[in-house]
Amino acid sequence: MIDLKTLTIKKALKQMEEGTLTSVDLAKAYLAEVEKKNPEINAYREVYSDVLEQAAEADKKRKEGYIEELLGIPFSIKDNITIKGRIAGAASKILENYVAPYDATAILKLKAAGAIFIGRTNMDEFAMGGSTENSAYGPTKNPHDTSRVAGGSSGGSIASVAMDGALASLGSDTGGSVRQPASFCGVVGFKPTYGRVSRHGLMAMGSSLDVIGVVSKTVEDAEIVFNVIKGGDSRDAMSLSDSEVSAALAARELPQTLRVGIMPEMLTMGGINPAVLENFKASIEVLKNAGVEIKEISMPHISYSLAVYYVVMPAEVSSNMARFDGIKYGEKKEGDNLLGNYLNTRGELLGREVRRRIMLGTYVLSAGYADQYYNKANIVRGLIREDFEKAFKEVDVVLTPTAPTPAFKIGEKTDDPIQMYLEDIFTVTANLVGVPAISIPSGKTVVDGKELPLGIQFMAPHMREDILFAIGKKFE
Repeated sequence: MIDLKTLTIKKALKQMEEGTLTSVDLAKAYLAEVEKKNPEINAYREVYSDVLEQAAEADKKRKEGYIEELLGIPFSIKDNITIKGRIAGAASKILENYVAPYDATAILKLKAAGAIFIGRTNMDEFAMGGSTENSAYGPTKNPHDTSRVAGGSSGGSIASVAMDGALASLGSDTGGSVRQPASFCGVVGFKPTYGRVSRHGLMAMGSSLDVIGVVSKTVEDAEIVFNVIKGGDSRDAMSLSDSEVSAALAARELPQTLRVGIMPEMLTMGGINPAVLENFKASIEVLKNAGVEIKEISMPHISYSLAVYYVVMPAEVSSNMARFDGIKYGEKKEGDNLLGNYLNTRGELLGREVRRRIMLGTYVLSAGYADQYYNKANIVRGLIREDFEKAFKEVDVVLTPTAPTPAFKIGEKTDDPIQMYLEDIFTVTANLVGVPAISIPSGKTVVDGKELPLGIQFMAPHMREDILFAIGKKFE
């Protein structure tokens, strides 16, 4: 009997190398959990029919002496990351039957490392949302309490790992879409530095914000996957090669005593659940006991992060979503003429939240308003970046809660977009400034008689994923 609850990538690889476990055994165990739990949780959009064949091939390679970093490890993949020959639908009716003609670079690297793919996971349509309630195929439910959301937009990826339906997963993170649901579901959600993982094959939402992230049970597992998928890529002009990173960091060693920055003013902000605040304070004590130095810092412009994000992100959404018109690819709804085709296709096949963000983005970019909104937001974005640069001269990481609340009820915030957007208050800053961040389970709170997970977030300087992994392992 395989204990999927405590299984990690490192343990699974060791057992397979020792011959006490096969990839087929592992795949069967995960498929059994998916069959049992997915009908209610709705983490997967599709479970692939060839999972056992993939696993058998991995076992064959191992017998032949292959030593690949992730040989036989079962992954789930968010529905907006392309796998050649498989549907990549972004949980949208407009791409319902779209078959990807190429592999995303991260997928190519996972394949080369021997990973196997269980299926594609549910998400907020085109990654627009914080609860996975915006999927055209129904919400993903939280494995800890199925009356509550899993978080979003990578809710399916996170829930698949949390319900033991995959050992690890790839999601995308534009404003917290891997970290926030990881907090809600009690797993690790890791967002690399902008550019450290190629975006080639990730459907663009906000091009200056998007990052492919990792979902796992442990910090060490996130590090293992990151080391496989990171690196430069000629198909992504913003990607950073390992040599560029090495040159930029030039002999910067891991500090012996890690310094963690906290913002006292953050603890008095409105809208933070009392249980989240108590858990955050308890997490600080855990870090102190682990020999970490806690230091108060000030970031005067960080309070504007959410406002800046909800100007910049919709503007980029408006631009990126222009390609989905039913002409080049995807589904089409016929009209009386070309304009009618566009109106019918986009009006009927794109969901409400996607249409809302397109309209917001078009507005802030329109003549007469671009200076007032978009350009001003980018100026403030620069000030927030400066705040981080100053802070990282004093501390090695910045600590916050991951989300201001535990997982909320399905339907609780769908009619109030502002309340939904406020769930991103702690996570958007890492995307705005491009720094790496990780959410780690930090405890639980009881709500309505059920234990719900909570998470804390560490943010480190650009390209210093090593610091995140070091402090994350200390905290675990």
